[in-house]
Amino acid sequence: MSAKKDMTNGGPSRRSIVATLTSATALTLTGLGAGVAVAAPAKWGKNENKASAAMSYRPSYHFSVPDNWKNDPQRPVYLDGEYLYYYLYNEDYILGGSGTSWRLATTTDHVNFTDHGVAISKHESANGDCWSGSIVIDEKNTAGYGEGALIALVTQAPGGVQAQYLWYSTDKGRSFKPGGTKPVLANPGVEAFRDPKVIWHEPSSKWVMLNAEGDRIGLYTSVNLKRWKRTSEFVRTTLGTLECPDLFQIQASDGTKQWVLGTSANGKPHDLPATYAYWVGDFDGKAFTTKEEDPQWLDWGFDFYGAVTYPDHRADGSENPKLRRVIGWNNFWDYPHNAPSMATDGYNGDDMIVREVRMIAGAESYYLASVPVKQLDKLAGRAKSLGSPAVSGGHVLDFSSSAYELECELSWDPANPPENVGFELCRAKTGTRHVATGIYLAGGFAYVNRKPSFHPGDKSETKSPLEVPSGRLKVRILVDRSSVEVFLGDGRIVHSHRVFPLDTDSGIKLFVSGGTATYKNLAVRKLAFV
Repeated sequence: MSAKKDMTNGGPSRRSIVATLTSATALTLTGLGAGVAVAAPAKWGKNENKASAAMSYRPSYHFSVPDNWKNDPQRPVYLDGEYLYYYLYNEDYILGGSGTSWRLATTTDHVNFTDHGVAISKHESANGDCWSGSIVIDEKNTAGYGEGALIALVTQAPGGVQAQYLWYSTDKGRSFKPGGTKPVLANPGVEAFRDPKVIWHEPSSKWVMLNAEGDRIGLYTSVNLKRWKRTSEFVRTTLGTLECPDLFQIQASDGTKQWVLGTSANGKPHDLPATYAYWVGDFDGKAFTTKEEDPQWLDWGFDFYGAVTYPDHRADGSENPKLRRVIGWNNFWDYPHNAPSMATDGYNGDDMIVREVRMIAGAESYYLASVPVKQLDKLAGRAKSLGSPAVSGGHVLDFSSSAYELECELSWDPANPPENVGFELCRAKTGTRHVATGIYLAGGFAYVNRKPSFHPGDKSETKSPLEVPSGRLKVRILVDRSSVEVFLGDGRIVHSHRVFPLDTDSGIKLFVSGGTATYKNLAVRKLAFV
């Protein structure tokens, strides 16, 4: 994903969206900010991610930008025992400045992050600011900047023409310099030509690049990261402008190795998500092929865009072939500048929780399942057991928090199922404001509905097909000050939503209509950086 975007093949460009702080947002800051202490840029490091405003939307346990603006995550890379996480950052956002730099944070556990400031500056190149791309470690010095140099392939758009440029780092990724002024992959004359994702393909001893080009992903190979040859393309014409491509191999639960091609795509015109779409298939070093015409979706919510996956590493530095991780942007281009965190905390930009991703060999197909990263347990308080209540109608829990995890197993009589089973989250005491999530068994789908809660977007409810013939379903929910993430079953179905409840909207209500269901082993635990 870059700084220009056409979500519906005819909407406003992302370039114009991200370029300046809109007048509407400026009015929000002036209006809502009256009488509210606007936080100074948040000082946060390994265990710090806090704000001092009286009313705060700064997450308690999710990654957020220290100040101003963030959007696209960039694929983290593993170096010397830590992961380098770069993301697009506009340090001039509040002042109305345009363009994005790459800011760096590091982590060893995918939960606590240490900020290192800007690594690739939008002010350093005559080719303009820096959009999305990817970083690789050039262990064999193929590009000529030294063994172990970090090479970034980054989209820039001088004169409005998108192309891929090389930047390099010899100080372990803390800063980068442009590797010349000319693109390493020039634009052949198309509008969308961005978001290069580079991997090393060991069998062919070549670098492989995926490049987002409108309704297709172009695939290229190179021996030196500087000269690229187009080898194939992957085309899907029903998902709008494809962005942020991804390609990786993973070992499935049956022991086989499967290739996955992913991309951020827009399924909204077809009542599908606009998140991370993926296909399972084969890759021979030049072309990706699959029998699947339609994609599967890693997330069914509104706010998991520009997601990137990255490998898991063992203690000795080797890659674990069975596990990847994924991080996604907690926002969307339908409402990028309307976050009230600008008024309360002086920033706009969070991520959803880092997840562990595994490939499951299902009865009919292979699929990806994702769950919150295991290291999240480090931030958890003592679990509060709430028993196994059997509910018909509604039941308000004796629990209140703005940042927590909820787990249980829902069960009901499969021969006589209820119509609707779910939760009211971020709930006001009267229930007039809340976020509803559950399983509408009468219709065969799971859902998250934020319409009863404040949100600047015009869309309220996401749905995913879900049949539960066994009458049992595991549920895990993460709630933070500006997000709700719902994980169902083994994690094949996930809904991620950006929300903005009031401080007092912190209750939970269980509800069942048209029958009875049991919330077996219901437990909650608060989560926060320590």
